Amino acid sequence: MADDPDPGRIDELERRIAALKAKDKRDPSAMKGIGQGEAAWRMVIELVVGMGLGLAIGFGLDVLFGTKPVMMVIFVLLGFAAGIRTMLRTAAELGKKAESDSAGEKRD
Repeated sequence: MADDPDPGRIDELERRIAALKAKDKRDPSAMKGIGQGEAAWRMVIELVVGMGLGLAIGFGLDVLFGTKPVMMVIFVLLGFAAGIRTMLRTAAELGKKAESDSAGEKRD
């Protein structure tokens, strides 16, 4: 029949579609473990917890010694520094994990 599609053209079209799908397919190994959004929230929480603990300790010491804002300000700053340090440690840990995951995939 004249209306039948050319089998060669259909095969070529299927190969092109498969190549585009393979190119667009996401790497499933990149989705393993903690996601980028989860890592960001973890770091934010670490910072807030550090500052909150500094605030609580500073306020408690201010009430105990009667030096209202002094200890609170000092310990909030110390809590902020501790939160930043923890965030940097977490970022380094996640970086090493991602690096080792990508190196392990290249060997396979």
